[in-house]
Amino acid sequence: MVREFGRTAEGKEVKLYTLKNKGGMEIAVTDYGAALVKVLVPDKDGKAKDVVLGYDRASDYEAGGVYFGATVGRVANRIGGASFSLNGKEYKLTANDNQNSLHGGRDYYNKRMWSVEDLTEQKAAFCLESPDGDQGYPGAVKVTVTYELTDDNELTIHYHAVSDADTLLNLTNHSYFNLSGHASGTVLGQEVFIAAEAFTRADAESIPTGELVPVAGTPMDFREYKAIGAEIEKDYEALILGQGYDHNWALDGTGMRTVAGMRSKETGIVMEVLTDLPGMQFYTGNFIISEQGKEGAEYKRRYGACFETQYFPDAVHKEHFAGPAVKAGVPYDTVTVYRFRTEG
Repeated sequence: MVREFGRTAEGKEVKLYTLKNKGGMEIAVTDYGAALVKVLVPDKDGKAKDVVLGYDRASDYEAGGVYFGATVGRVANRIGGASFSLNGKEYKLTANDNQNSLHGGRDYYNKRMWSVEDLTEQKAAFCLESPDGDQGYPGAVKVTVTYELTDDNELTIHYHAVSDADTLLNLTNHSYFNLSGHASGTVLGQEVFIAAEAFTRADAESIPTGELVPVAGTPMDFREYKAIGAEIEKDYEALILGQGYDHNWALDGTGMRTVAGMRSKETGIVMEVLTDLPGMQFYTGNFIISEQGKEGAEYKRRYGACFETQYFPDAVHKEHFAGPAVKAGVPYDTVTVYRFRTEG
């Protein structure tokens, strides 16, 4: 189903695309920013719950600054000093997070119109042509982000891109999940697990130092399910600097595997995160002050949690981190899955 979703400030018409499966689940995505707008999941009583934060119209996505549902690129997360060297050449980026570049600088992918390449009842593919020099990066890149809703209640996001020159690519989705419902308030009582024995220590500007810190014995240990709020206010360096959880976990294993989970005892909804990427930013919405969201909801601090699969932040400056550099003509291809079920 396709419907109008408003217009941009320049008058461009924006559409909202709804995908449905046979299990009663549905999602809505928009060609403005290739953003994920809704995820409706049946709860333990069979009632549909919208479990992602978002807005009711395109103009709010255009004005918003907290990346609700956003497709982020060319390079998600932070690059220290807003510059990098590739093949012996130095590239300058836009500094938009202190002296660093965050989520591509200010000319964000999630603030652009994407074209629809493929659309079925359960799949929508969005395409963006990113020219050479875009955001300061070399190479003209064609990016395709495909959302697919399977009958197994899996929301699959497939990222595919090819550049005509060596460049950096690190795409992710910045949805904020609240499995009790997008308008239900804080997520601090919901439980999370992260399959990671270590996280990347970061400085006061959230730039990794290069050190991998074991999670054992720290508030960063989510190897078994625990409430998000159980230790979020602990006197621990990472939590103090991040004002809560806003860190990259070095995920266990390689290849496509289950790396994280979230669950709400209130609704019985469980979400599992699967990816083939090495890292994931777990962020607890620490910097949301007040956002007017869908259906009159007001979102505040820690009303949602993000599971941003990725290459490690600032990996271009850390030789021992798996990096986001891609060769000309070699496809960047990665998949992240959000799988839903109920229990209880």
